[in-house]
Amino acid sequence: MHYLLFYDVVPDYAERRTAYRAAHLAHGEAAVRRGELLLGGALAAPVDGAVLLFEGTSPAVAEAFAAADPYVRAGLVTRWRVREWTTVVGAGAAVALPPSVTGPPRGASG
Repeated sequence: MHYLLFYDVVPDYAERRTAYRAAHLAHGEAAVRRGELLLGGALAAPVDGAVLLFEGTSPAVAEAFAAADPYVRAGLVTRWRVREWTTVVGAGAAVALPPSVTGPPRGASG
């Protein structure tokens, strides 16, 4: 399954994160190497949050990531939450839809 970790951040997050950025990125890279974190990054225009995509059997991996994240520990993240995301389209989708829902493959003639 996939899980999205959402961060709400302090108003001056972009400026304050500099002191913790290297440790935060190292934390993220370690999660990538373990096969837990697939993608992550700050929201843009405005920089008022972040979203990280995890893969696992439960939300525990994303929750543990947040609890240990240097940004969270430093108070840059005002609130975080994890949501299960039912992915159904794309190469890495967790749920395969039956052909009756998706239709015939492209280029198939009937």
